[in-house]
Amino acid sequence: MKNIYFNHDGNIDDLVSYLLLLQAPDIKLLGVGAIDADGYIDPSVEACRKMTDLFNLRSDELTVARSNSRAVNQFPHEWRMATYSFNYLPMLNEKGHIDTKQAELPAHLDMVEKIKESKEPVTLVMTGPLTDLARALDTDPDIEKNIDMLYWMGGSLDGHGNVAIVNADGCQEWNAFWDPYAIKRVFDSNIKIQMVGLESTEELPLNDELRQHWASLRRYPAIDLVGQGYSMIVSIPSAELYLWDVLTTISALYPEVVETEQAHARVITDGLSAGSFVRDPNGREVTLVTKANKQLFFDKMDEILKRK
Repeated sequence: MKNIYFNHDGNIDDLVSYLLLLQAPDIKLLGVGAIDADGYIDPSVEACRKMTDLFNLRSDELTVARSNSRAVNQFPHEWRMATYSFNYLPMLNEKGHIDTKQAELPAHLDMVEKIKESKEPVTLVMTGPLTDLARALDTDPDIEKNIDMLYWMGGSLDGHGNVAIVNADGCQEWNAFWDPYAIKRVFDSNIKIQMVGLESTEELPLNDELRQHWASLRRYPAIDLVGQGYSMIVSIPSAELYLWDVLTTISALYPEVVETEQAHARVITDGLSAGSFVRDPNGREVTLVTKANKQLFFDKMDEILKRK
Protein backbone atom coordinates (compact mmCIF):
# COMPACT_ATOMS: atom_id res chain seq x y z
CA MET A 1 0.00 0.00 0.00
CA LYS A 2 1.37 3.39 -1.00
CA ASN A 3 1.41 6.29 1.44
CA ILE A 4 0.72 9.36 -0.71
CA TYR A 5 1.01 13.08 -0.07
CA PHE A 6 -0.58 15.24 -2.78
CA ASN A 7 0.37 18.84 -3.60
CA HIS A 8 -1.38 20.71 -6.40
CA ASP A 9 -2.22 24.15 -7.76
CA GLY A 10 -5.96 24.10 -7.97
CA ASN A 11 -7.09 24.03 -11.58
CA ILE A 12 -9.60 21.51 -12.94
CA ASP A 13 -7.03 18.82 -13.74
CA ASP A 14 -5.59 19.14 -10.22
CA LEU A 15 -8.99 18.87 -8.56
CA VAL A 16 -9.89 15.83 -10.66
CA SER A 17 -6.57 14.32 -9.57
CA TYR A 18 -7.52 14.92 -5.95
CA LEU A 19 -10.91 13.28 -6.54
CA LEU A 20 -9.15 10.21 -7.91
CA LEU A 21 -6.89 10.02 -4.86
CA LEU A 22 -9.87 10.33 -2.53
CA GLN A 23 -11.48 7.31 -4.17
CA ALA A 24 -8.48 5.20 -5.17
CA PRO A 25 -8.23 1.79 -3.47
CA ASP A 26 -5.17 0.37 -1.76
CA ILE A 27 -3.50 3.65 -0.80
CA LYS A 28 -3.29 5.79 2.31
CA LEU A 29 -3.66 9.49 1.57
CA LEU A 30 -1.58 11.26 4.21
CA GLY A 31 -2.41 14.81 3.28
CA VAL A 32 -3.02 17.40 0.61
CA GLY A 33 -1.67 20.90 0.05
CA ALA A 34 -2.74 23.55 -2.44
CA ILE A 35 -0.47 26.26 -3.83
CA ASP A 36 -1.47 29.63 -5.36
CA ALA A 37 -0.45 28.95 -8.95
CA ASP A 38 -2.67 27.72 -11.80
CA GLY A 39 -5.74 28.23 -9.61
CA TYR A 40 -6.52 30.81 -6.94
CA ILE A 41 -5.63 29.50 -3.49
CA ASP A 42 -8.78 30.26 -1.45
CA PRO A 43 -11.35 28.54 -3.70
CA SER A 44 -8.85 25.75 -4.29
CA VAL A 45 -8.59 24.97 -0.58
CA GLU A 46 -12.34 25.28 -0.12
CA ALA A 47 -13.10 23.00 -3.07
CA CYS A 48 -10.74 20.34 -1.71
CA ARG A 49 -12.38 20.50 1.71
CA LYS A 50 -15.83 20.08 0.14
CA MET A 51 -14.65 17.21 -2.07
CA THR A 52 -13.15 15.49 0.97
CA ASP A 53 -16.53 15.69 2.71
CA LEU A 54 -18.31 14.09 -0.24
CA PHE A 55 -15.86 11.65 -1.79
CA ASN A 56 -13.35 10.40 0.77
CA LEU A 57 -13.99 6.64 0.64
CA ARG A 58 -11.39 5.70 3.26
CA SER A 59 -10.94 6.38 6.93
CA ASP A 60 -8.04 8.75 6.24
CA GLU A 61 -8.46 11.77 8.51
CA LEU A 62 -7.62 14.57 6.12
CA THR A 63 -7.08 18.27 6.44
CA VAL A 64 -6.29 20.56 3.51
CA ALA A 65 -3.13 22.65 3.80
CA ARG A 66 -2.94 26.16 2.35
CA SER A 67 0.43 27.10 0.88
CA ASN A 68 1.98 30.49 1.55
CA SER A 69 4.57 30.05 -1.22
CA ARG A 70 4.82 32.84 -3.77
CA ALA A 71 5.47 32.87 -7.48
CA VAL A 72 8.59 33.93 -9.29
CA ASN A 73 6.35 34.13 -12.38
CA GLN A 74 2.58 33.96 -11.84
CA PHE A 75 0.15 32.11 -14.12
CA PRO A 76 -2.19 34.19 -16.31
CA HIS A 77 -5.27 35.42 -14.44
CA GLU A 78 -7.60 34.00 -17.10
CA TRP A 79 -6.29 30.47 -16.55
CA ARG A 80 -6.76 30.68 -12.81
CA MET A 81 -10.43 31.70 -12.69
CA ALA A 82 -11.78 28.17 -13.28
CA THR A 83 -11.11 27.33 -9.63
CA TYR A 84 -13.75 29.80 -8.52
CA SER A 85 -16.31 28.28 -10.89
CA PHE A 86 -15.52 24.75 -9.72
CA ASN A 87 -15.87 25.77 -6.08
CA TYR A 88 -19.35 27.19 -6.81
CA LEU A 89 -20.71 23.95 -8.34
CA PRO A 90 -24.03 23.06 -6.66
CA MET A 91 -22.91 19.49 -5.99
CA LEU A 92 -20.15 20.77 -3.72
CA ASN A 93 -22.35 23.29 -1.91
CA GLU A 94 -25.66 21.52 -1.43
CA LYS A 95 -25.28 20.84 2.28
CA GLY A 96 -24.28 24.42 3.06
CA HIS A 97 -21.30 23.79 5.33
CA ILE A 98 -17.85 22.16 5.28
CA ASP A 99 -16.74 19.57 7.82
CA THR A 100 -13.18 18.94 6.63
CA LYS A 101 -10.81 21.40 8.29
CA GLN A 102 -7.99 23.49 6.90
CA ALA A 103 -4.63 22.31 8.21
CA GLU A 104 -3.07 24.46 10.91
CA LEU A 105 0.35 24.51 9.22
CA PRO A 106 1.16 26.01 5.80
CA ALA A 107 1.50 23.42 3.07
CA HIS A 108 5.29 23.04 3.07
CA LEU A 109 5.36 22.48 6.84
CA ASP A 110 2.34 20.19 6.65
CA MET A 111 4.30 18.17 4.10
CA VAL A 112 7.30 18.00 6.45
CA GLU A 113 5.10 16.84 9.32
CA LYS A 114 3.27 14.16 7.34
CA ILE A 115 6.48 12.76 5.84
CA LYS A 116 8.22 12.64 9.21
CA GLU A 117 5.24 10.96 10.89
CA SER A 118 4.86 8.26 8.24
CA LYS A 119 6.19 4.86 9.26
CA GLU A 120 6.51 3.88 5.60
CA PRO A 121 8.23 5.75 2.75
CA VAL A 122 6.02 8.43 1.21
CA THR A 123 5.10 8.84 -2.44
CA LEU A 124 4.77 12.49 -3.44
CA VAL A 125 2.35 13.38 -6.22
CA MET A 126 2.72 17.00 -7.32
CA THR A 127 0.74 18.54 -10.17
CA GLY A 128 1.86 22.13 -9.71
CA PRO A 129 5.13 23.94 -9.00
CA LEU A 130 7.73 22.29 -6.75
CA THR A 131 8.10 25.22 -4.38
CA ASP A 132 6.46 23.63 -1.35
CA LEU A 133 8.73 20.59 -1.66
CA ALA A 134 11.82 22.79 -2.08
CA ARG A 135 10.87 24.74 1.05
CA ALA A 136 10.14 21.50 2.91
CA LEU A 137 13.62 20.23 2.05
CA ASP A 138 15.17 23.50 3.22
CA THR A 139 13.24 23.26 6.47
CA ASP A 140 14.21 19.65 7.19
CA PRO A 141 16.58 17.97 4.70
CA ASP A 142 16.18 14.66 6.52
CA ILE A 143 12.68 14.16 5.07
CA GLU A 144 14.39 13.19 1.82
CA LYS A 145 15.23 9.82 3.40
CA ASN A 146 11.53 9.00 3.81
CA ILE A 147 10.43 9.94 0.28
CA ASP A 148 10.12 6.93 -1.98
CA MET A 149 9.37 8.73 -5.25
CA LEU A 150 8.21 12.08 -6.60
CA TYR A 151 5.68 11.99 -9.44
CA TRP A 152 5.64 15.48 -10.95
CA MET A 153 3.70 17.10 -13.75
CA GLY A 154 6.02 19.73 -15.11
CA GLY A 155 8.66 20.67 -17.61
CA SER A 156 9.42 19.58 -21.12
CA LEU A 157 12.51 17.88 -22.44
CA ASP A 158 11.74 18.23 -26.14
CA GLY A 159 12.12 22.00 -26.31
CA HIS A 160 8.50 23.13 -26.57
CA GLY A 161 6.59 25.02 -23.92
CA ASN A 162 3.27 26.67 -23.11
CA VAL A 163 4.51 30.01 -21.76
CA ALA A 164 3.81 32.90 -24.13
CA ILE A 165 4.79 36.16 -22.44
CA VAL A 166 7.32 38.87 -23.13
CA ASN A 167 9.98 37.80 -20.61
CA ALA A 168 10.24 34.17 -21.77
CA ASP A 169 11.44 32.49 -24.93
CA GLY A 170 8.49 30.06 -25.10
CA CYS A 171 10.40 26.87 -24.26
CA GLN A 172 9.04 26.63 -20.70
CA GLU A 173 6.17 24.70 -19.16
CA TRP A 174 4.23 26.82 -16.66
CA ASN A 175 4.69 24.70 -13.53
CA ALA A 176 8.44 24.96 -14.08
CA PHE A 177 8.37 28.65 -15.01
CA TRP A 178 6.40 29.54 -11.84
CA ASP A 179 9.54 28.86 -9.77
CA PRO A 180 12.63 27.57 -11.59
CA TYR A 181 14.75 27.85 -8.43
CA ALA A 182 12.53 25.33 -6.64
CA ILE A 183 13.17 22.80 -9.39
CA LYS A 184 16.90 23.21 -9.00
CA ARG A 185 16.58 22.67 -5.24
CA VAL A 186 14.63 19.45 -5.76
CA PHE A 187 16.96 18.32 -8.55
CA ASP A 188 19.88 18.83 -6.18
CA SER A 189 18.34 16.25 -3.82
CA ASN A 190 18.52 12.48 -4.19
CA ILE A 191 14.77 12.00 -4.52
CA LYS A 192 13.76 9.72 -7.39
CA ILE A 193 11.66 11.70 -9.86
CA GLN A 194 9.20 10.63 -12.54
CA MET A 195 8.16 13.51 -14.80
CA VAL A 196 5.10 13.96 -16.96
CA GLY A 197 6.16 16.74 -19.30
CA LEU A 198 4.23 18.49 -22.05
CA GLU A 199 5.36 15.79 -24.46
CA SER A 200 4.03 12.92 -22.34
CA THR A 201 0.27 12.90 -22.95
CA GLU A 202 -0.47 13.19 -26.66
CA GLU A 203 -2.73 10.13 -26.44
CA LEU A 204 -4.96 11.86 -23.88
CA PRO A 205 -6.53 15.01 -25.36
CA LEU A 206 -9.48 16.76 -23.78
CA ASN A 207 -11.97 16.54 -26.64
CA ASP A 208 -15.69 16.24 -27.36
CA GLU A 209 -15.57 12.44 -27.44
CA LEU A 210 -14.22 12.39 -23.90
CA ARG A 211 -16.75 14.95 -22.70
CA GLN A 212 -19.55 12.80 -24.11
CA HIS A 213 -18.12 9.74 -22.39
CA TRP A 214 -18.36 11.48 -19.02
CA ALA A 215 -21.84 12.79 -19.83
CA SER A 216 -23.04 9.24 -20.53
CA LEU A 217 -21.86 8.16 -17.06
CA ARG A 218 -23.12 11.09 -15.00
CA ARG A 219 -25.23 8.72 -12.87
CA TYR A 220 -21.99 8.21 -10.96
CA PRO A 221 -21.53 11.31 -8.75
CA ALA A 222 -17.75 11.44 -9.10
CA ILE A 223 -17.92 11.20 -12.90
CA ASP A 224 -20.67 13.83 -12.92
CA LEU A 225 -18.34 16.16 -11.01
CA VAL A 226 -15.51 15.45 -13.47
CA GLY A 227 -17.75 16.19 -16.45
CA GLN A 228 -18.99 19.42 -14.90
CA GLY A 229 -15.45 20.47 -14.08
CA TYR A 230 -14.06 19.92 -17.54
CA SER A 231 -17.07 21.66 -19.12
CA MET A 232 -15.50 24.88 -17.82
CA ILE A 233 -12.44 24.41 -20.01
CA VAL A 234 -12.91 25.53 -23.60
CA SER A 235 -9.99 24.95 -25.95
CA ILE A 236 -9.50 25.57 -29.64
CA PRO A 237 -8.07 22.91 -32.00
CA SER A 238 -4.78 24.78 -32.33
CA ALA A 239 -4.36 24.79 -28.54
CA GLU A 240 -5.63 21.35 -27.65
CA LEU A 241 -5.34 20.46 -23.98
CA TYR A 242 -4.25 17.14 -22.55
CA LEU A 243 -4.80 15.40 -19.22
CA TRP A 244 -1.31 16.08 -17.90
CA ASP A 245 -2.12 16.21 -14.19
CA VAL A 246 -4.46 13.24 -14.24
CA LEU A 247 -1.89 11.12 -16.05
CA THR A 248 0.64 12.01 -13.37
CA THR A 249 -1.78 10.84 -10.70
CA ILE A 250 -2.88 7.67 -12.48
CA SER A 251 0.74 6.74 -13.23
CA ALA A 252 1.55 7.01 -9.52
CA LEU A 253 -1.29 4.61 -8.77
CA TYR A 254 -0.81 2.28 -11.75
CA PRO A 255 2.73 2.45 -13.21
CA GLU A 256 1.78 0.01 -15.97
CA VAL A 257 -0.30 2.73 -17.64
CA VAL A 258 2.80 4.53 -18.95
CA GLU A 259 6.02 3.87 -20.81
CA THR A 260 9.13 5.72 -19.70
CA GLU A 261 12.74 6.42 -20.51
CA GLN A 262 15.67 7.47 -18.38
CA ALA A 263 16.96 10.94 -19.16
CA HIS A 264 19.53 13.33 -17.75
CA ALA A 265 18.54 16.98 -17.60
CA ARG A 266 19.23 20.26 -15.90
CA VAL A 267 16.97 23.26 -15.41
CA ILE A 268 17.81 26.81 -16.45
CA THR A 269 16.98 29.22 -13.64
CA ASP A 270 17.65 32.68 -15.12
CA GLY A 271 17.20 34.69 -18.29
CA LEU A 272 14.70 34.29 -21.11
CA SER A 273 15.01 30.49 -20.90
CA ALA A 274 14.35 30.31 -17.16
CA GLY A 275 12.20 27.30 -16.33
CA SER A 276 13.21 25.30 -19.40
CA PHE A 277 15.19 22.07 -19.38
CA VAL A 278 18.11 20.89 -21.44
CA ARG A 279 19.25 17.33 -21.82
CA ASP A 280 22.69 17.04 -20.31
CA PRO A 281 24.68 13.82 -19.79
CA ASN A 282 25.98 15.36 -16.56
CA GLY A 283 22.53 16.46 -15.46
CA ARG A 284 20.04 15.01 -13.02
CA GLU A 285 18.64 11.58 -13.87
CA VAL A 286 14.85 11.54 -14.17
CA THR A 287 12.32 9.04 -15.40
CA LEU A 288 10.42 10.70 -18.24
CA VAL A 289 6.98 9.46 -19.27
CA THR A 290 7.03 9.02 -23.04
CA LYS A 291 3.71 7.32 -23.78
CA ALA A 292 0.41 6.44 -22.17
CA ASN A 293 -1.80 3.41 -22.78
CA LYS A 294 -4.99 5.29 -23.60
CA GLN A 295 -7.43 2.43 -23.08
CA LEU A 296 -5.89 1.31 -19.82
CA PHE A 297 -5.69 4.90 -18.57
CA PHE A 298 -9.39 5.55 -19.07
CA ASP A 299 -10.36 2.11 -17.79
CA LYS A 300 -8.52 2.81 -14.53
CA MET A 301 -9.93 6.32 -14.29
CA ASP A 302 -13.49 5.08 -14.77
CA GLU A 303 -12.97 2.21 -12.35
CA ILE A 304 -11.90 4.58 -9.58
CA LEU A 305 -14.61 7.15 -10.22
CA LYS A 306 -17.39 4.54 -10.31
CA ARG A 307 -16.63 3.52 -6.73
CA LYS A 308 -19.12 6.15 -5.52
